[in-house]
Amino acid sequence: MINPMYLTIVEDIKQKISSGQLKPSDAVPSENALCKEYGASRMTVRKGLAILANDGYIYSIPGKGSFVRKPELNKYTIYYDEMNNSINTVDQSRLLEVNIIMPDEKLAGELQTTINKNVIVIRRLFYTEGKPVAYDIKYLLYSKGMPIVEKELEQATFPEMVSGSMSAFSLKKELAIYAQMPDKEVKQYLNIYDELALLVVEQRIYNEEKKPIGFCMTYFRGDYIKLKGSSD
Repeated sequence: MINPMYLTIVEDIKQKISSGQLKPSDAVPSENALCKEYGASRMTVRKGLAILANDGYIYSIPGKGSFVRKPELNKYTIYYDEMNNSINTVDQSRLLEVNIIMPDEKLAGELQTTINKNVIVIRRLFYTEGKPVAYDIKYLLYSKGMPIVEKELEQATFPEMVSGSMSAFSLKKELAIYAQMPDKEVKQYLNIYDELALLVVEQRIYNEEKKPIGFCMTYFRGDYIKLKGSSD
């Protein structure tokens, strides 16, 4: 199957960048030059250049042309699913609490709301083969008439909990990952009797207006989670 011409342009320029023929800050051939080289229309060439820019290979300067972008060597993409990671899968969860609360000042600040606004709190335990491996607590801004179905909340991930009220494509998510020693409460939930560190994953979810709609902390036993990232 023959590729469309704009994809041929994309793959050829990617190959030149990857091989070092085109180096960071080098100018990419002009639209006119590419039109002549490939016998393509200006619209086809622009479509190819737009894909290269969107993929992070090039950038454009109005009136000057397109240039090879310097690679972001310290940027990684981490895949995170609170129910699955590279060394463990959660096979059961137990709902500890679903409640509507008034937030304290710290939580109100996280959700950019006031202390007199209702917030839903959801606390769960995650298990693998009968052993508790993570303690999970989530806070969602409450709106009147918002359905709270305990059976659905028991197994849902954080994005799934909020995507029912809006398009998942409009959600913006942030992660913060750090190590922490467990307090007495978490030790009891996770059956920790020695000095085992936790891996804590904080999630923040924002709507399309970039306003927070949820905040979550999941405390994983350090021996049951491993996260991986790649620079692809």
